[in-house]
Amino acid sequence: MNIRAQVSMVFHLDKCLGCHTCSVACKNLWTDRSGVEYQWWNNVETKPGTGYPSSWENQDEYKGGWEKVGNTVRLRATGKLRGYTNIFFQPHLPTIDDYYEPWTYKYEDLFDSPPQDTQPTARPISLITGEHIDTIEAGPNWDDDLSGTKFYARKDPGILKLSPDEQKAIFEFQRIAFFYLPRICNHCLNPACVASCPSGALYKRGEDGIVLINQDVCRGWRFCVSACPFKKSYYNWKTGKSEKCILCYPRIETGQPQACFHSCVGRIRYMGGVLYDADKIEATAASEEKDLVNNQKAMILDPKDPAIIKQAQKDGVHMSFIESAQKSPVFKFVKDWEIALPLHAEFRTVPQLYYVLPLLPVLAVKKGNTFEVDNTEFFGAIDKNRLPLKYFASLFSAGNEELIVKAFKRMLAVRYYKRQQEVGDLDKSKMLDAMSQAGISEKVAEDIFKMISIPTYNERFVVPPLHREYQTAIDGDIDTYMGQPYAYKAATGFGPRKGVKRGL
Repeated sequence: MNIRAQVSMVFHLDKCLGCHTCSVACKNLWTDRSGVEYQWWNNVETKPGTGYPSSWENQDEYKGGWEKVGNTVRLRATGKLRGYTNIFFQPHLPTIDDYYEPWTYKYEDLFDSPPQDTQPTARPISLITGEHIDTIEAGPNWDDDLSGTKFYARKDPGILKLSPDEQKAIFEFQRIAFFYLPRICNHCLNPACVASCPSGALYKRGEDGIVLINQDVCRGWRFCVSACPFKKSYYNWKTGKSEKCILCYPRIETGQPQACFHSCVGRIRYMGGVLYDADKIEATAASEEKDLVNNQKAMILDPKDPAIIKQAQKDGVHMSFIESAQKSPVFKFVKDWEIALPLHAEFRTVPQLYYVLPLLPVLAVKKGNTFEVDNTEFFGAIDKNRLPLKYFASLFSAGNEELIVKAFKRMLAVRYYKRQQEVGDLDKSKMLDAMSQAGISEKVAEDIFKMISIPTYNERFVVPPLHREYQTAIDGDIDTYMGQPYAYKAATGFGPRKGVKRGL
């Protein structure tokens, strides 16, 4: 066992308003410079939808992440031979059209316009070429709220996995629904971006697991852009360097939550430290798809276990981080309550951003010429969700529907419990039956409710103290990752190089 520290996150999708306040906060703080106009380290997508960049989930097109080969994994986009043969040309690299061409407007056409009979207009101008753009066709949230459209929702890679009958049912007028999916860099435990970089510019900090890019070392090869299946590494067209979400580490180091977390209007975001067994990274990444999520959760260790505490200190994790991990909301959501799941575990990067699933509105049933709410189940049955379990499973459990059902049952049980407690118009036996099926007690239901509905600032954000003086990873022997040989170095030939200075 090799215990390491990681800053992890949970997003509660049932509470997301789609207001994009998080995106604007991040944009104003980190990506308001020339060359990064199209970079949205934080973006909010409408699901079903194609997302940003367009169809980023389709790895048949983009070749991001890892693929299982025997008992190990290898990069889809690159490798020992493919990396060097494609070093000057990457066929699966997203183009600017997959994002959007950033633009401004020629405002002087408004200010300097002479008197005329028609209203003057400001023409859009590309921020890359400086030339006029005839038609603006895309933007960072271009498909916002467009849930039934043939150009966006119907081209969602998750929707395309459903049968024609299932797709037809989803897009019936009375069933159309959507939810918001905020995304940032997942700061994965098995990051494909780190493994793919020929320059060794990307690295994972030993004291907190944050994935960063050394701008002094980056040579703009853009393998990180190809390899990241979440497309959260971007190329700065002006500096010739790659950039990505840095998880606001300067804020974390001063005890503050990330800017997008702090500014979130819906209070959907939680962060805290977790301890995990680094010896299991390769085995977890190479798991069978149905076991990926369960094995990922098994990597996360109980920070209150005396044996874990002793081993963690032996492995160089400071006691103050361990104490912080004991209060972490992430551990509660992922391990204690098992209602938060990772996004696209089948990409095999072992992401450290988890999502609490959205409980969509109940199905409306047609009675005569009108539609009425189906009250056969007070809050609606799980199998009557407007979006099928198979769709959620394709997003959050690598196809394992049992995990989706378990999470939904627990969240519905909390609703039954609070309805009975606060209003009292439900049959108590029905409430107890729902809780029994979900496998939770009244105390657990109350704890979940408090953390979801009325958490304090310090309960949502348990910012772990970071100790660079206790850093056990990559500044020394950087052919190792957190004290362990790089699981992917043998498969790729890339990864960190000796003599590369770590840090920004």
